[in-house]
Amino acid sequence: MVQAFKRFLEQLGDIGLLTRECVRQALRRPFEGGLLVEQLDSVGVRSLNVVNLTAIFTGMVLALQMGQFLARFGAKIYISRIMGLSLFREMGPVLTALMIGARVGAGITAELGSMKVTEQIDAMRALATSPVKKLVVPRVLATVLMLPVLTVISDAVGLVGGLLIAVTQLGLGAGYFFSSMVQNTRLGDLTSGLGKAVFFGFLISIIACSKGLGATGGADGVGRATTSAVVAASIGVLVSDFFLTKLFMALG
Repeated sequence: MVQAFKRFLEQLGDIGLLTRECVRQALRRPFEGGLLVEQLDSVGVRSLNVVNLTAIFTGMVLALQMGQFLARFGAKIYISRIMGLSLFREMGPVLTALMIGARVGAGITAELGSMKVTEQIDAMRALATSPVKKLVVPRVLATVLMLPVLTVISDAVGLVGGLLIAVTQLGLGAGYFFSSMVQNTRLGDLTSGLGKAVFFGFLISIIACSKGLGATGGADGVGRATTSAVVAASIGVLVSDFFLTKLFMALG
């Protein structure tokens, strides 16, 4: 237990140092626009399929379960209000972050870990090139920028899935579904979810980069680092979601 706690503190220290260096390198010129665009495509565009698939079935299941329950009390007309709050505040950002953590986090760790164990990163340092500037900063910025965008798309697709169930299974009108949701959803519900998405994006990317740069032991070590990164990112998202929810509730 003591050794595990010490390793945890060491990992937190490594993440803190990498975060500081990442911020410092991000503010230094030249800016790596080409590398950033490449990562935006990798993180955002290539993740659309898995995010949309997750969102639409989540919305459908949420509407089906809540619709059947609310129908017992004659309150199924409120389903769109509950779905809007659930998706905007919690399920949209959290589920999107978990999917990105599994797909993008694993990919970042595997890429950087492979470069680390094959000494490509050491070669970059020998050529006076900062691996943080070239490798970490574009990936962190891309994830921070794209996760809120993917969250908005996930919210919209989830609502479409809920609409399909509301119309075909619950007998509600599409116009009423959306008008009721809009009337009872505040802008703060959406912005709180987007605020979470920004933090989740940074958390996922910095953990993945730290695990990748710390990989040792050849291909086996890269595999262990990738697994560790996905687990750490997922737990980090779920734990931080609680504290962020408390914070946004306190802010009103």
